[in-house]
Amino acid sequence: MLSEDVKRRLRDIVGEAHFKDDAESLITHSYDATPMYQSLPDGVIYPGTTEEVAAILRTANEHRIPIVGRGAGSNLCAGTVPVEGGIVMAMSRMNKLVEIDRDNLTATFQPGLNTKRFHEAVERLGLFYPPDPSSMTISTLGGNIMECAGGLRGLKYGTTKDYVIGLEAVLPSGEIIRTGGKLYKDVAGYDLTKLLVGSEGTLAIVTEATVKLIPAPKYKRTMLALYQDIYAAARTVSRIVGSGIIPSTLEFIDNPTLRVVEEFNRIGLPVEMEAVLLIEQDGGDQAAVLQDIERIVDICREEGAADVQIAETAEEAEKLMKARRSALSTLARIRPTTILEDATVPRSRIADMVVRINEIARKYNVHICTFGHAGDGNLHPTCTTDARDPEEIERVELAFAEIFEAAIEMGGTITGEHGVGAVKAPYLEWKVGEAGIALMKNIKNAFDPNNIMNPGKIFAKETRKRVVVQR
Repeated sequence: MLSEDVKRRLRDIVGEAHFKDDAESLITHSYDATPMYQSLPDGVIYPGTTEEVAAILRTANEHRIPIVGRGAGSNLCAGTVPVEGGIVMAMSRMNKLVEIDRDNLTATFQPGLNTKRFHEAVERLGLFYPPDPSSMTISTLGGNIMECAGGLRGLKYGTTKDYVIGLEAVLPSGEIIRTGGKLYKDVAGYDLTKLLVGSEGTLAIVTEATVKLIPAPKYKRTMLALYQDIYAAARTVSRIVGSGIIPSTLEFIDNPTLRVVEEFNRIGLPVEMEAVLLIEQDGGDQAAVLQDIERIVDICREEGAADVQIAETAEEAEKLMKARRSALSTLARIRPTTILEDATVPRSRIADMVVRINEIARKYNVHICTFGHAGDGNLHPTCTTDARDPEEIERVELAFAEIFEAAIEMGGTITGEHGVGAVKAPYLEWKVGEAGIALMKNIKNAFDPNNIMNPGKIFAKETRKRVVVQR
């Protein structure tokens, strides 16, 4: 609980209107987009400047009060749930686009800026910021940075960490640091910029960021390849990339997902197919884009695609993209609770992983559909269930534990883009080992010796017992 003295100090920093401890505000900030995680904070504060953030952190550090930075709360790892109470620092007031620098091809912004709004501002100038998380219509750029958000274009263009080149951040002590800048080369000491990207609010609060931009591609073509054999689809993915073609989008949809998407959207997808690849290529040269698409079509057919559909208009392209973009929203209609995960494997093991996911789902009698970013091996096994049924939820947790272990066995990881947060913390040691956990904790302690920054995330109090996989 916050003392009246601490509350008074916090109100003095941000103003009476920007500190809340009423029941409605606490409940609103007790959960995020992650199912089945909720915990009440003791207060919610809305800073308006970097200096206010610094003063808040100095106060919190002095009194050992947990601080949970929050953007839009759209993450899927319980990353902004205040599991140990404390203060939720909502960054919604700090939402300015500071500048777009066309000479240096950079943009600078505050963390509360909406992702889609930023994309639109950049694209109006003929420029391009590739990271495109599915939550971009509601997510904030600060949240994207803290979770190192990915998206459909990750294969060709990379993820958030590949574009952030400078940060202003406030340490738990209240000290303000700047890392990087409008520089494409900077090897002056440790790369603190990259360390903070993806740190999930456990090290510092980012108050301003600079990212690099690129010229917008002028042309793109979109297509679907349909398969009756999931392994043929997986071989196609490897062959496309192995041929030297890197599509801007290379997505996978399995049969259970395909059926649900078609039932909801009625866009003419053949539900008898075992797998669908959604492929898009873009570029600055129309002839090169068309040449790539022609070669991709040849590879799809050579690998046994039952059909290939190429969009001839922007409307047709959007119709095909809808098949992938609507996957989560359509699956969410089936049952009261939808759990979306992001196990990742080398792209050559995609088919093996999907088959294992289906075997595991049958073993535990749970309903799992799989879609995801085939080009970079990032799969999204998605379970539709009911949080009100404890016995079923226990089976779901066992199924996902076995899925994570299967991903690691195949040379993969427990999370490709969602982050660790509270959800994956019990499994992190499976991936990085005891020495890896110890090193990460040392880094955490160097930044945050009093453990006030988003405690209860990344590091579990107890590692989950590993699953014994029955083959």
